[in-house]
Amino acid sequence: IGKAIAGRLASEGARVVIADIDIETGTETANALGSGAIAFPLDVTSDDSWQSCVLTATNAFGGLDILVNNAGIAGRSAPAWELSVEEWKQVIDIDLTGVFLGCRAVVPGMIERGYGRIVNIASIAGKEGNPNASPYSAAKSGVIGLTKSIAKEVATKGIIINAITPAVIETEILKQVSQQHIDYMTSRIPMGRVGQPHEVAALAAFLASSEVTFSTGAVFDLSGG
Repeated sequence: IGKAIAGRLASEGARVVIADIDIETGTETANALGSGAIAFPLDVTSDDSWQSCVLTATNAFGGLDILVNNAGIAGRSAPAWELSVEEWKQVIDIDLTGVFLGCRAVVPGMIERGYGRIVNIASIAGKEGNPNASPYSAAKSGVIGLTKSIAKEVATKGIIINAITPAVIETEILKQVSQQHIDYMTSRIPMGRVGQPHEVAALAAFLASSEVTFSTGAVFDLSGG
């Protein structure tokens, strides 16, 4: 999803920082996008890593107008009582705390410039609460609440913050969960299919644009019904 969003934004003229803990793949993606893109090794659970990334982006491009919080893991598919505390914390740290740290790192600069767009990738699981995915569901629900909260805090400062709640999207993350869980999630989609990364990218690009001026703290479903 991140690759698709980066490509869509770059195609519309954005200069892009591919920030990923997998710097090798991030660099390959940035190189494929061309001279308007750079890569940076980012651990979304580390405040220091976020601060360094934002400084790099600001120095490279003279500012940072858009943040897309997309990094995430699914975690192991299992009932809540069979999960370890460590498994719970890992998903919460990456999927929720990582979004908080990202917003915290970029908002001050956006306030100073009087402009910003933040798009947080949540999930339908954050609304519905998928069985055998309690850490993921809880984290994505938290992203929705965090989005609404911060959006209200900056509503008069030129900063728009919204969330996207996709259903199942055909990406590498599906390798982290059981086929039974994939089948369950797909069975709940009225269109009878999973979504594609380019469909998420199209919505993210719109929400990251200057055309969005009166929707903030909102949650946009991308769920096939």
